[in-house]
Amino acid sequence: MISVQVLNETLANCIRKAGLSWQDAGLFLDDICTLCPVVALTSSTHEIGRALGERYGLAVYDAMIVAAALQNECTTLYSEDMHHGLLIEGRLKIVNPFIL
Repeated sequence: MISVQVLNETLANCIRKAGLSWQDAGLFLDDICTLCPVVALTSSTHEIGRALGERYGLAVYDAMIVAAALQNECTTLYSEDMHHGLLIEGRLKIVNPFIL
């Protein structure tokens, strides 16, 4: 699964860093959305994310991604810029796919 927050960050990087047009970035993201169920951000996600951010020292947007993963019963969260190996709430492990 993929959270809307990940889609937002990917869109920003496609446009700003990769130099894609909004349309090309949108097409790329549409392809991702056909491969992964998309999880919305809700006020509940936001509240959980705030608590997790404070508890684990996460950046705001990372905390929202973690909250969405926990709400959807994920056990592994792949990220190249979060704390590799961190176990959140005893059930969600952060894994850097480039370290494996």
